[in-house]
Amino acid sequence: MSLTIKPHLHHQNHRMHKPTSTNSRDWTQIYTVYGMEQWQTLLFLVFQATLFSIMSILFLLYYQPICQFLDTFFLLTATSSTGGGSAARFAAGFIGCVTALSAVCLFFAAGNFFYSSVGLRYEMAQRIVSCVNDWSNVKVALDIGCGRGILLNAVATQLKKTGSSGRVVGLDRSKGTTLSTLRTANVEGVGEYVTCREGDVRSLPFGDNYFDVVVSATFVHTVGKEYGHRTVEAAAERMRVLGEMVRVLKPGGVGVVWDLLHVPEYVRRLQELKMEDITVSERVTAFMMSSHIVSFRKPIQHILGPCEVRLDWRC
Repeated sequence: MSLTIKPHLHHQNHRMHKPTSTNSRDWTQIYTVYGMEQWQTLLFLVFQATLFSIMSILFLLYYQPICQFLDTFFLLTATSSTGGGSAARFAAGFIGCVTALSAVCLFFAAGNFFYSSVGLRYEMAQRIVSCVNDWSNVKVALDIGCGRGILLNAVATQLKKTGSSGRVVGLDRSKGTTLSTLRTANVEGVGEYVTCREGDVRSLPFGDNYFDVVVSATFVHTVGKEYGHRTVEAAAERMRVLGEMVRVLKPGGVGVVWDLLHVPEYVRRLQELKMEDITVSERVTAFMMSSHIVSFRKPIQHILGPCEVRLDWRC
């Protein structure tokens, strides 16, 4: 088993990390086809940013009345009136600056969230696809937490390009989402390569050693969130998902996970499961957090002494 950490993009094989020019796409086209998940979060950020912007403008327009109000407040609470005017101006200026900076930060967060949900997600889907060297031999692939299908359709497009007769299965917790995903697959012209189903990612409804490739994008970290992201229970749930990914993967198959926050946990778990060629990509900022792509290969066999013993991947 080997572990490779890839911290710098320019030191790596560009085929793995950069989509080819034929895969480049304008963000408006991506948004038209796929829309946006968690748009409520974006609206909340924009609303908060707008609110703080209005407050900043009001502080600027009514700076003197605010200073007079604060001056009166300081005169009532201070033992001496000396320096009251200066303190009021400082307080008003400080509050105005903090409000303006908060507005800028919230607008930046909203922009990053939108970019991460649309343009970056599409780009990372191309990178995930490039982690698999040979798609022509892939018969069945699985996308865990397929969402609206950006990664799912990227896999299907790759299967179509290579002339493969394979299919990719998208698994999601919501039946409504899977129906929407099938529509986007038809729009992309890869509907015949895609099938979707509803299921629990902690107990995948597939047999052992079933898929040639298993992928997932910004999903595993959401599993167990009902317990809180940093709790032992949530970590155990995420590890169950990784165990299930390994279980359904064929010996010699490739798994690729792009996720946030908990990548070191995934690497440790994959090492415990004796995965080979564990590779961690350079850091990519997504949704205002650190993210990485982790790829690995399930060993064809595990040898202990003179006999060949196949590992039991169940958790």
